[in-house]
Amino acid sequence: MSIGNSTPHDSARGHVTGESVFVDDRARLEGELYVLPVGVPSSAGRLIAVDAEPALSCAGVLGFCTAQDLKHNRWGSIVEDQPILVEDRIGYHQEPAVLLIGSDPEALARAAALVKFKIEPGSPVLTIAQARQKQDFLYTANPFICGDVAKSLAQAPHRLAGQFGCGAQDHFYLESQATVAYPLEGGCMEIHTSSQHPAETQRVVAEALGLSHHQVVCVVKRMGGAFGGKESQAAPFAAMAAIVARKFGRPARLILTKDDDMKMTGKRHPFQNDYEVGFDEDGRILGLKAQLFADGGAYLDLSPSILDRALFHLDGAYFLENVHLEGFVCRTNNPSNTAFRGFGGPQGTMTIESIIEDIAAYLGKDPLDVRQLNCYGIEERNRTHYGQIVTNNSLPQLFRLIEEKAAYRQRRKKIADGLSESAGKLRGLSVTATKFGIAFTSRFLNQGNALVNIQLDGTVQVSTGATEMGQGVNTKIQQIVAHAFGLSPEQVKVMATSTEKNANVSPTAASSGSDINGAAALNACEKIRQRLCWLYQNLLAGVPINDNHECPSFDDKALRRADFDFQGNHIVHLPSQKAMNWGELVRLAYRQRIGLSDYAHFKTEGLSFDKTKSKGKAFAYYTTGVAATEVEVDEWTGQVKVVRADILMDLGRSINPGIDMGQVTGAFIQGMGWVTTEAVKTDSQGRLLTHSPVTYKIPNVQDVPREFNVELIANDSNTQNIARSKAVGEPPLLLGISVWTAIKDALNQKLKNGPVQLASPATPEAVLECLSGGLSDRA
Repeated sequence: MSIGNSTPHDSARGHVTGESVFVDDRARLEGELYVLPVGVPSSAGRLIAVDAEPALSCAGVLGFCTAQDLKHNRWGSIVEDQPILVEDRIGYHQEPAVLLIGSDPEALARAAALVKFKIEPGSPVLTIAQARQKQDFLYTANPFICGDVAKSLAQAPHRLAGQFGCGAQDHFYLESQATVAYPLEGGCMEIHTSSQHPAETQRVVAEALGLSHHQVVCVVKRMGGAFGGKESQAAPFAAMAAIVARKFGRPARLILTKDDDMKMTGKRHPFQNDYEVGFDEDGRILGLKAQLFADGGAYLDLSPSILDRALFHLDGAYFLENVHLEGFVCRTNNPSNTAFRGFGGPQGTMTIESIIEDIAAYLGKDPLDVRQLNCYGIEERNRTHYGQIVTNNSLPQLFRLIEEKAAYRQRRKKIADGLSESAGKLRGLSVTATKFGIAFTSRFLNQGNALVNIQLDGTVQVSTGATEMGQGVNTKIQQIVAHAFGLSPEQVKVMATSTEKNANVSPTAASSGSDINGAAALNACEKIRQRLCWLYQNLLAGVPINDNHECPSFDDKALRRADFDFQGNHIVHLPSQKAMNWGELVRLAYRQRIGLSDYAHFKTEGLSFDKTKSKGKAFAYYTTGVAATEVEVDEWTGQVKVVRADILMDLGRSINPGIDMGQVTGAFIQGMGWVTTEAVKTDSQGRLLTHSPVTYKIPNVQDVPREFNVELIANDSNTQNIARSKAVGEPPLLLGISVWTAIKDALNQKLKNGPVQLASPATPEAVLECLSGGLSDRA
């Protein structure tokens, strides 16, 4: 039985031995060119002229391309508002404007300094506050309105108003943006790229070159990490490589350095959220009014959908009866911010978790008690502010379990009594939750397709639109297909993703890669299984197969699905208990001219959200979890240590517990980095200062919780998804917020003067600022 086992990641051995091939590992071909994008040295204004001729004086530099070489110089996932190469208005510092081409990447790096730009300078807008002052918005969301917020706030016994800010985060994937473009006969182009969305990359490349989509094939073998940063923003870099390959008629390789990648690409959206909340003496929230302002950067990218998801997730795990939420995407002169693991959900959830911490501090109550009081219920208090019922809700159980398993009450008392502290060290303890909606909020994206080919030796090849970025989607699809045919996972191979085999696919994003593509693969298997069962049934009955026979559908009276099982490399006819070897069955089917390949499509059913009303069923289901985190804060340096973290996740019936555990732990650490150390800094002119591991601090092994307990609870009741599993990619990241709320808890206990105003990330500087009486809200 393949499903439910911790089958090793299909690339694990290759990663360890170095055999795994990433884009830049592809063998160089004779005459292959290197491509280096050169960005404008200004954050705003107009590009009057660019002179790249001086760069040609460097040995190894063969030419250059500008916007004039493109047939179509606009791209965008929602609105095509962003240039591939700047030709007039400058959006942000280091926005690509010219491509240097040569035979030596080091020569290109030296030559970049020789490119001259003539610029009409402008005044950059670099912060949300500046954009708000100008009222310059790229997008305004439809408000989310539920109940009577004005009345509930007016009648509330207690009210708080404030502003919560959270910062950007760099994706910091190990493999930077990377593409190799191969010109083919007939003017066609083959693109090998590190992209989460091959179909969009195919489209952007085709349009940039003036080709039809069928003239471009995009192939993704694997990515060295992505986290959302390659959902949309891989496409323009692929187009840059392709235009060079087209112009010179030679393969072209574009591999960004880490510094250039960080300077030229977008980040997680910073948010600045204003709120007013009303609550009773127990801390029950009676009404919430909020305005969310996201830094979209210079262009739209995916910002509308990210802001919408922040609005969807502003409730967190908590029932909000009276709500009025508004959202705005601010235009700034920063690189276009983009998808990042959580896709707006963390920014929304962190706001409500901060509010709950403030309510507890204001009332002098334990924050966990306030959370449990406001938690979504099972039979009542179970409808979201957009009208969807929270079904299969394990949140109340998770809160009870974490309280017990983490020994929360005992540890809370120990901290309150000062027994956990040493000189100059403060302790904080906090529990937060995740309730993450699983589906693309753009309904049309909730579809996928798959091709399954059974070879004559009984082994299977599977092609889907899913892209592997280390998260294990290929391994889960491998297990699903192996289970369907009763094979071992080693007998199934998931092939590289290619737009010629799987067209019009959605990005591998929204935590739905395994859900959608696994279901499509299973549908294809089901078609083949049906024909094989019909063949075996006729064989047992002694009925010859001829060209006039048509295979009936499963559950027709003539062919019952329940009569057959595939297990242990055999097909089993359950009523007779007779079995046939899988290999023999495959060869017999071939000789009988029965198809051993099939294609299938899948779409997520039951989604019915009306964006004009901000009401309806936006998600197929929710993945939920809780975390209890204890921190130690050095009040002299502001340094934070995570002493202990306990996580409980409801992932339904896990397809691969080993991979899921890796996703949970990794997501938590990445979320922890976002709220503690990963501060993105620019200077007054918009130049990125934190563009390398030297200046940008992601968590390292020393930052991992000293005691780290993770458990997947048993839950077989999620009938909304394949194999009763639940998505895992993004939801656990939101549990990293518990590190930040634990820091806030420590500061609240130390200062004891009402709710502490702490922005995210809670860097040592921000912590010291709070302890010294200043406000750390720098968003």
